Amino acid sequence: MMSVVLQGSSGWVLDSRSLIDRVYERCIRWTGHQKSHVKCNFKRQCFQISKSHYNLNGRAAVDGEHTVMMEKTDKTSKKRKRKRSELNQGEIDAKAFHEKIRSIILEGTKSLMDSAQSVGYLSEATETFKDPLPSHDCNLAALCEMAKELPLVADEEQEWMQSLFTEEGCVSHVDLFSKVTENRDAWAAVVPLMGEEYIIPPNTAFLLSDFTRVQPLVQCGKRFDLIVIDPPWENKSVKRSRRYSSLPSSQLKRLPIPLLGAPGCLVVTWVTNRPSHLRFVRDELYPHWGVEVVAEWFWVKVTTSGEFVFPLDSPHKKPYEVLVLGWYRPTNDHISPSQMAKVPVEDKRLIVSVPSALHSQKPTLSEVLKLYVGAEAKCLELFARNLQPGWTSWGNEVLKFQHINYFSLEPADTSIAGPTEDATDNPPVTHDCS
Repeated sequence: MMSVVLQGSSGWVLDSRSLIDRVYERCIRWTGHQKSHVKCNFKRQCFQISKSHYNLNGRAAVDGEHTVMMEKTDKTSKKRKRKRSELNQGEIDAKAFHEKIRSIILEGTKSLMDSAQSVGYLSEATETFKDPLPSHDCNLAALCEMAKELPLVADEEQEWMQSLFTEEGCVSHVDLFSKVTENRDAWAAVVPLMGEEYIIPPNTAFLLSDFTRVQPLVQCGKRFDLIVIDPPWENKSVKRSRRYSSLPSSQLKRLPIPLLGAPGCLVVTWVTNRPSHLRFVRDELYPHWGVEVVAEWFWVKVTTSGEFVFPLDSPHKKPYEVLVLGWYRPTNDHISPSQMAKVPVEDKRLIVSVPSALHSQKPTLSEVLKLYVGAEAKCLELFARNLQPGWTSWGNEVLKFQHINYFSLEPADTSIAGPTEDATDNPPVTHDCS
């Protein structure tokens, strides 16, 4: 099943979980020296957002009743005590931005959801899962911090890439912190790493490191046609919750995009709804890298019944996030727009999906973005928290949502043909050799 449910003039409706599950339909798992074929599914309760937040007495409807509902909902809110005249400049800017794009979000989402529900997607009552959300005490960032104490080898002959599997099938002694690790096989694999089990997609590469140890990614010499960036933006709620470390905006300029992007690379950055962050990306960050802004897109989050997860006009949280898209144009390369893009990137497009209930898990955009860069494009995600087949991923929590706790495993039907006959007969050995 494709993750793109449908494409319309306003954008796309995505089924994020189906794409994840499709990747892991056939996995190899070793227990001791025993090989088993397993099917891995991302736990369903992670995508069971069935009710709108801030909305106990109404519906965050994607229709004309929305305004009436908002009046009712806002009257019961006790969180905001300041008068409108006391809005600070950031709130004034945010309100102005919202008013500018409100009709785009409302009308585009309604059109896409009407089309999606007409083909049976999110049109019926969904099964409710009472199981708690999976969790894992992720200490990857702390491990990256400890790894900074180890010196990086500056030898010109240093190998900066390594295979996840040795000839003997060992995976326990790979250096995850200073080398880019690759699963070159056509099979996903359940592997033991650092005393935990992780599910690694096929044909993927990753580097587990923090912001100061990104050199191995550069030293590999790869140039990418698509770079997606999900920065850990600073904001008050992050500081209060301490759920993950944030990064000052100015530090993002240190990302070596000119050393990672091929000429004509499409750069896509996730931005919060804070206007200062959006201005920074458009006016400072992209020009600093030599990236020309071409479009703003919006990820619209809906429930399993097709309603906004937050009321559209909520003063607290909005049911959308912004993506800024641009083409990398090196100053020393003369590239015409026609050479950079086979398909023009349209402005103000929507990506509508049911979000994950897990904090910071974004939808996979590969099937949408490859319409613009080609199916064979080399793709990179920065500040990633999960892996994707065919992509290189970097971050200090790059394996977070690959942990086995987030998946349900069951025996696979080995009568179904695998990726190749050779792979079926001789799958990669993935046991702990420690």
